[in-house]
Amino acid sequence: MFLLICGTAVSCARPSSPISRTGFYFDTVITITLYDEGQESVLDDCFSLCGQEEALLSRTVKGSDIYNINSSKGRPVTVSLDTARLLEKALDYSRLSDGAFDCTIAPLTTLWNIKENTGDIPSEEKIEDALSHVSYKNIVIDKNTVTLKDPEASIDLGGIAKGYIADRLKELLLSKGVKNALINLGGNVYALGTKPDGSPYNIGIQKPFAQEGTALTSVKISGQSLVTSGIYERYFEKDGRIYHHLLDPHTGWPASNGLYSVTILSENSVDADALSTACFILGEEKGMELIESLEGTEAMFVTDKEELHYSSGFPR
Repeated sequence: MFLLICGTAVSCARPSSPISRTGFYFDTVITITLYDEGQESVLDDCFSLCGQEEALLSRTVKGSDIYNINSSKGRPVTVSLDTARLLEKALDYSRLSDGAFDCTIAPLTTLWNIKENTGDIPSEEKIEDALSHVSYKNIVIDKNTVTLKDPEASIDLGGIAKGYIADRLKELLLSKGVKNALINLGGNVYALGTKPDGSPYNIGIQKPFAQEGTALTSVKISGQSLVTSGIYERYFEKDGRIYHHLLDPHTGWPASNGLYSVTILSENSVDADALSTACFILGEEKGMELIESLEGTEAMFVTDKEELHYSSGFPR
């Protein structure tokens, strides 16, 4: 996903120019742009928050809450209240999606290692072994104490953390008096307020497998989050088949359901983030059924024929 402002990929001119900063957190490039009379100190605070959250939620940062849980071998671990609340939210979406979203997917993501994998397909035996340790029901939360019932289980919040952090950034900006801003956490976009001329932001949705910045379509939003999950983000190809990072917690394999991507529109980015993954794994029929059951949430499914299928209230 990328930003289209006034029909182009750059910002509109205005008397008081916006200020923007880009950094690298959560294994992705993030950009925050302020359209009010922004202060560099506000961006300092935003990126400080990103660093703090990464230090809590990344499974690869030694000493983070998630790293400590995964290294505990089933022993109870005391975590921050924020981490406990996010894990509770993740469990809510696991239950809602019948396990299509499952933050204990880490044994499989580690096994497949799609980001660095150049063509090594795990054996069925290894997949079954990793799969045996994937179940959100292994997570027990008591206030801010977290226990994994399976000592070999491990957590990966990659399917929900960026949405949660986008919401935290929104709250921080509002507390600093910022009313108009764009938060882009590598495909997780939150549009605070409006463009300088008062109109909604026009957010371009990436055309699958096309050059970065090539729009398949765009959506006008204000005060909402737009999150896309797609197979073109991280994948390798072998013998004419694409193996991507959206792993099915029920099978242990990359989901194969005729979809290229799912885009979710909602008020809160944490919801859009979890649902984009869940609905992709569920597939179009079950995913659409889930979306239509939720208030204030819409979806666009892109098939492997690049057909666009929309929920009943998705803006077009």
